[in-house]
Amino acid sequence: MQVIPGDSDPSANRATTGPTPAPVVSFNRLELSRILNLYGRMVADGEWRDYAIDFLRDRAVFSVFRRSSEIPIYRIEKDPKLMRKQGMYSVISATGMILRRGHELDRVLLVIDRKLAVV
Repeated sequence: MQVIPGDSDPSANRATTGPTPAPVVSFNRLELSRILNLYGRMVADGEWRDYAIDFLRDRAVFSVFRRSSEIPIYRIEKDPKLMRKQGMYSVISATGMILRRGHELDRVLLVIDRKLAVV
């Protein structure tokens, strides 16, 4: 096979052509570890039974279910657009009410831990 000067590798061109996919918001390893630790404790207590994770363009959502056929009891959301304003982490109840919003995930998740400790 003969290489003609001026020609480039066709596979290199393929990587740069076409639209680039939109970035997706996701939980990093430490955030997901903290959420799954809380989830594991609640499953052991018999409070929660199922979860779902959604990675969307504008936010990441961790939904917690009492039963898999119901609506989520809590949604833990990460929305980077709110990072400089109210904080990018929030816990939302089944009714859609924001229970807590903040800049640190551990402090936001305390609203769930404290409710079950008092009961």
